[in-house]
Amino acid sequence: MIKHVGKHNDRKIIIVYREVPTEPHMALVVYSDVLPGPVHDPVMKVLENEGQQQKSLADAFHRATLPDGRNMLGALHSEGWLKKVQTNQIAVLANQTSNVRLDELNKIINEMESGDDARKRLEELDASRGLQTRSRDVGEPATAPSQVPAGGALSDADIANNLLEQAKMMEANAKSMLEESKRLKAEAKDMMPKKKTAPKATGVKKATTAKTKTTA
Repeated sequence: MIKHVGKHNDRKIIIVYREVPTEPHMALVVYSDVLPGPVHDPVMKVLENEGQQQKSLADAFHRATLPDGRNMLGALHSEGWLKKVQTNQIAVLANQTSNVRLDELNKIINEMESGDDARKRLEELDASRGLQTRSRDVGEPATAPSQVPAGGALSDADIANNLLEQAKMMEANAKSMLEESKRLKAEAKDMMPKKKTAPKATGVKKATTAKTKTTA
């Protein structure tokens, strides 16, 4: 599956920036159906070739030129074809039947880049290749396993889908362990020996003392 493509309101988009630097909840995209032919074809060629090797498609566009000699990224910006869209409204295509929300994908990728644990998770995913995916059309669960691309490499969306499924399983296990912990605490409380309480003082002694004084 081609990277850096998705949908927004059922329209096909090219994701140029997954995150806007000062607004991480926003992305910059291009609606491919509005590009004129002399721009559309070169843009798609870069997307399908150099763009697949880049973490950010903008890097590939920045190094490319249009047939008229203009910088590709600069032309997309100056002509107003770059549009700002909220990441939680973008569905990134993982394969023909599954997708993942861009805000979730960004969160996972950022976590993966934060340390050794992330790299280890990526290596494990690369070794297993075939965990369950989440087929999310902005919220719908999946049942089909992920498919390894023909080239043998997992896309960002494939990786994200696998990690989301792992997170779901971990969350379910955590809830189960929490319930078991509550049960054990209640059982331990019932088994604790009850503290003996001193008997309450009665008024018999006081009454007897008062009677003795009266008799005297």
